[in-house]
Amino acid sequence: MMKYKNLPPLGAHTSISGGHSKAIHTGAELGCDVIQIFSKNQMQWRSKPLQDQEVKEFREAVNETRVLPMAVHVAYLINLASPEKRIHGQSMEAFTDELRRCEQLEIPYLIMHPGSHMDSEPQQGLDKIAKSIDRSLKDSETSKTMVLLESTAGQGTNLGYTFEQLQYMIDKSTLPERIAVCIDTCHIFTAGYDIRDAETWSNTKKKISRTVGLTKIKTFHMNDSKKEFGSKRDRHERIGQGEIGLEGFRQVVNDPDFKNIPMILEIPGGNDAYAEDLKLLRSLLK
Repeated sequence: MMKYKNLPPLGAHTSISGGHSKAIHTGAELGCDVIQIFSKNQMQWRSKPLQDQEVKEFREAVNETRVLPMAVHVAYLINLASPEKRIHGQSMEAFTDELRRCEQLEIPYLIMHPGSHMDSEPQQGLDKIAKSIDRSLKDSETSKTMVLLESTAGQGTNLGYTFEQLQYMIDKSTLPERIAVCIDTCHIFTAGYDIRDAETWSNTKKKISRTVGLTKIKTFHMNDSKKEFGSKRDRHERIGQGEIGLEGFRQVVNDPDFKNIPMILEIPGGNDAYAEDLKLLRSLLK
């Protein structure tokens, strides 16, 4: 997998259209060390179970290409903080299914936007998320897949936009060893954590260290931001073309504390943009 000794594995979110194994081969064509996928249609509650042949072909593609599938991103419909009984029930069922699918595919991380508290209180939403993750981990009967709470931009009633909120949900869980964090660079920037240069990156790292802890960071989503610092707007941009700029990404990819942490692009522009920005990120490596 690794093309660079003691430097982070880099990759992108690739499509499972045409079969799960296709996502692996696409990753290889783009020059990925690692990839992230959806395990099923991200805009539907239900999906047909994974077939043994699909899983077999997926694992064969991994062995052939040496591209590692590090993460599944949960379907966008899932909201474990929802105060609405029907939506929460559907979210629980879908999230539990995602955990099982991760384990079938031998993918270590399931990344989720924590959820939106809607018309309930934020504290109620945080408590509900932690309790719901615990229940799904147990109901899924999985043992290996780790849930990663993705840092959010803080739009609307979305939770998880402060490191303190992320820490709270982990601490509230009865299974904290199964829960960690995915840092999205665009999201933390627009949530109010500056990373544009060495000084601001260092300050943000200290805030991470004082809350969730550096060892709880298991992946990065590498996205520049179309929107300005502190705007609480979630609008991804290509690397170096947004408000964060190249110097911020230079700090992240060269940080020795994260030298083995997968860093995954989720930028606009499709596969051509992914291939170009992977090369750009690698050009920043020292």
